[in-house]
Amino acid sequence: MNARSQIFELTVEGRQVDEAVASIFHTVLFHRSVGKFQYKQEGSYSVGTIGYADVDCDFIDFTYVCCSSDDLDRNLKREISVFSEALRGNDGPGSGQISLEFFQKKKNRWPFQPERIPWEVWTVRLELIKLNNEHERQVCRERVGDMLTEKILYIAEVMNRHDYVPKMPNQSELDLIFDTSYADVQPYLFRVGFATSTPTNTSVGTTVKKLIKETLSL
Repeated sequence: MNARSQIFELTVEGRQVDEAVASIFHTVLFHRSVGKFQYKQEGSYSVGTIGYADVDCDFIDFTYVCCSSDDLDRNLKREISVFSEALRGNDGPGSGQISLEFFQKKKNRWPFQPERIPWEVWTVRLELIKLNNEHERQVCRERVGDMLTEKILYIAEVMNRHDYVPKMPNQSELDLIFDTSYADVQPYLFRVGFATSTPTNTSVGTTVKKLIKETLSL
């Protein structure tokens, strides 16, 4: 089975990395999570509700919705932070990408571990820019906010399509489809991975910074 893939490209200031990625990944996870399952018997279950919370960004003019699960938020932010630090480090590169991959497990015969089969991957590609003053940062705050608004609307559109998602499992197979480790929410199994690279000579960041400067001169 080939995993569906969605790729977003953003150009941001270093301090905006964590919030930009979190806003996209949390939005996806909000749609790819369900309430906790309560089984009455095999094949008969009820599904709890999902709480939600609004998050106001500090460095971007943007607000997004996420599942109101502190553990999920903490785990996701930890993964994003590792990527952000690698991307923003003194000797780090100026570009990179981070992916949110959903997968299901397929049991193998003992002693082999279950096979992981990806079915959907969301990738955010980032290019870093450096700005000189607060006026430029304000323009960047608004531009990135506008870009994220477009991405979030697109995510909602994708979620309304009749694409493949794993079927609801029996109780014995629940851990093959969902992450049941959270007390208040049950996301589809997912993992986060990232890669960084050195910036190219003609980077997207240079182009966007030029656009910002042109806006300031109008």
